[in-house]
Amino acid sequence: MAEKTLLQQIREKELLLNIKIEDTRREAEEIILKARKESEEMVETFETEGKAAAHEYNEIEQEKITKEIEQLKNQGDLQELSVKEKGERNIKPAIERIVKIVSME
Repeated sequence: MAEKTLLQQIREKELLLNIKIEDTRREAEEIILKARKESEEMVETFETEGKAAAHEYNEIEQEKITKEIEQLKNQGDLQELSVKEKGERNIKPAIERIVKIVSME
C-alpha cells in the first residue's frame, strides 16, 4: 500500500496550502509592521523638520520686526530732535511776544 488514497493526497495538499497561507500571512504582517514603523519614522522626521523650519522662520521674522522697531525708534528720535530744535528756535520770538503782550497791560 505504497500509494496514497485520493483523500490522503487532498489532505496533504490542504496541509501544504495551509502552511503556505500561514507563511504568506506572516510575511504580510511583517511587511505591514515594517511599513508602519517607516511611516512613523517619516512622520517624526517631518515633524522635526517642520518645527525647525518654523523656528527658523520665527527667528527671521523676529529679526525683521526688531529692525523695523529700531528704524521707527530712530525716526521718532529724529522727529523729536527736529521738534526740539524748532521749539528752541521759536523760544526767543515767543518770549518777546509774551513780554510784549504782558507789558501792554
